[in-house]
Amino acid sequence: MRVLFISDVYFPRVNGVSTSIATFRADLAAAGVDTTLVVPQYAEAPAVPDDPDVIRVRSGQVPRDPEDRRMLWGELQRALQALPGQNFDLVHVHTPFLAHYAGVRFARAAGIPVVETYHTFFEEYLHHYVPLLPRALGRRLARAVTRAQCTQVDAVIAPSQPMREMLAASGVRRPVQVIPTGLPADRFVRGDGARFRRLQNLPPDRPLLLYVGRVAHEKNIGFLLESFLEVRRSRPDALLVIAGEGPARAPLAAQVARLGLVRDVAFVGYLDRERSLADCYAAAAVFVFASRTETQGLVLLEAMAQACPVVSTAHLGTASILQPGCGARVAPDEPAAFAQSVLQLLDDPERAERCGVQGQVYARGWSSALMAARMREFYAEHCARANIAPEPASTAVPGEPHERQACLDSR
Repeated sequence: MRVLFISDVYFPRVNGVSTSIATFRADLAAAGVDTTLVVPQYAEAPAVPDDPDVIRVRSGQVPRDPEDRRMLWGELQRALQALPGQNFDLVHVHTPFLAHYAGVRFARAAGIPVVETYHTFFEEYLHHYVPLLPRALGRRLARAVTRAQCTQVDAVIAPSQPMREMLAASGVRRPVQVIPTGLPADRFVRGDGARFRRLQNLPPDRPLLLYVGRVAHEKNIGFLLESFLEVRRSRPDALLVIAGEGPARAPLAAQVARLGLVRDVAFVGYLDRERSLADCYAAAAVFVFASRTETQGLVLLEAMAQACPVVSTAHLGTASILQPGCGARVAPDEPAAFAQSVLQLLDDPERAERCGVQGQVYARGWSSALMAARMREFYAEHCARANIAPEPASTAVPGEPHERQACLDSR
């Protein structure tokens, strides 16, 4: 089986979509599914060398978003037109921007099924990135775009059950299958916490609270800072480490200064996933998380794989991970109560160790090889059902150029 992946984001842009794509491609290859990936070309070199089946498309800047790139439509079409001779069985779209329209267009012209993973909770993204848009109007707009795009594909993949429920609430009537991103076996190889502290010039004896993820407004990191201020009242030796980059870095640094936490919060930027990230988890006493927009929350499982105890709120996708027996402490959305959950682990190392061990056992049930096998079955089912006659591809893209640019800007 051969599948065409297409996405508006990929490494070196670090986020959950990039991680999901790389994880599935590796395990699908082991399961006998060959994939070709079409993604933007970034100004900097990829974090890891691309294989021959990764096609980089010349791209331009996205206004007000220095991290992302916008594939040039003409270049994207030329790249896709060079592919039909490879006889793809299915197209898998991973992002709802240019990749969506190009993927649907390619699939319909080739007479093959097209599926899409819905990684993004648009309602919250619009609220944070288009703040002048009334929230109720933004919600209606996001749901209308979601319905329209899901109608254009043959089936939809949701990373979690809550995301599936959100799609149903948005009026999506296409079949939706829940297939989370799993954890590769190497995520369980224990990192070196002492090495991380040395490389980052962090004190060897201060207990670390850790956040890993995009440093973005929708991640609710400001709430973590408010909670950390409460933690510091009882544990002045505690240190909060924020690993990642994003558009909220400057506002968060200003909040850190305003709260008087400059010496107690460390922004360490992006970390190499092959070594430094595991070291970072291993150095942490507690992993803290409070995002309201995660469609899955893979970082929770990564922390658990390193036996790092977790304190998190439970919203949308994170609720599907934070189940009984996972070892994590689910905390309220209130700074003092969240801080109390953290302190119960900081002040009781034996309890923290038990939670970490329980979480590691739980995380082993989220094997990436198992998730890839489910994805392969999903592909086979829809290839067997497909009876799509090739049709002429329209040269127009829905929303081109103004509406599509607005979608890109809303990220």
